[in-house]
Amino acid sequence: MRIVILLFVLISVPSTGFGQTLSAWQGLAEQGDAYAQLVLGVMYAEGAGVPQDDEEAVRWWRKAAEQGHSGAQSNLGRMYAQGRGVPRDDQEAVRWWRKAAEQGGIDAQLFLGLMYGEGRGVPQDDEEAVRWYRRAAERGNVVAQYNLGVRYAQGRGVPRDDREAVRWWTKAARQGHAPAQYNLGMTYVEGDGVPQNYQEAARWYRKAAEQGGIRAQFFLGLMYAEGKGVGQDLKEAYAWSHIAASQGSTPASELRDLVATKLESVALLEAQSLSRLYHEKYVEPFSLPD
Repeated sequence: MRIVILLFVLISVPSTGFGQTLSAWQGLAEQGDAYAQLVLGVMYAEGAGVPQDDEEAVRWWRKAAEQGHSGAQSNLGRMYAQGRGVPRDDQEAVRWWRKAAEQGGIDAQLFLGLMYGEGRGVPQDDEEAVRWYRRAAERGNVVAQYNLGVRYAQGRGVPRDDREAVRWWTKAARQGHAPAQYNLGMTYVEGDGVPQNYQEAARWYRKAAEQGGIRAQFFLGLMYAEGKGVGQDLKEAYAWSHIAASQGSTPASELRDLVATKLESVALLEAQSLSRLYHEKYVEPFSLPD
């Protein structure tokens, strides 16, 4: 089974309502209020009410982090990992994330799992990666749930267990995580860890496809073309394969062209119209701006 692996993508700084003026937050922060220091850091990182300034964000987060504020520690680790406002330093990122993670910081636990998995700032250690993923996953972190499922599917840091992979992917998929939904579609097609069930496969492919998942769009089109898990519908097959093809999928392009040869001229026009609608709904909202 081809598994989609989530790469190390750092989340954005959490936004706040701010609520008070800059001068009010500044005054509290200068008096040593750790939460105010955290908020000031967010404001400078995001350019919210102040000129965007990563160095100022780091300065205020460091003050809060040194007082033990786990959110600031997690954000400071993120800045070191990205090299924003400070020289990139994976060891410093790990140091601050560990402090936050040991206080129960869920994002920091996820990031430690990523760092151990990749050997960034620490020796590569699959078992440690799994340990931190599990701590975050058990508290509902969707990315950790997904990554833990990948670990069970691959047998990295844990004995291979397809049922456990499915269990964790299902948790993530139910929270709307598109790569987990796609992987569930694959497991139901192939019967890995679950009984083979094309209807379930199509259901999960559809959820991922409607969130812009290119592979899911192709496989959903294929299921419509073959009538597996759904009633055979060549117009649907054409529409789904076309939008995947428009995003660079070669197999989808080949499927679309094959389906087109089986459609009468009027039906082909209807399929093309449907594909334009699907492009508006399932491609454009997920495209990155220029």
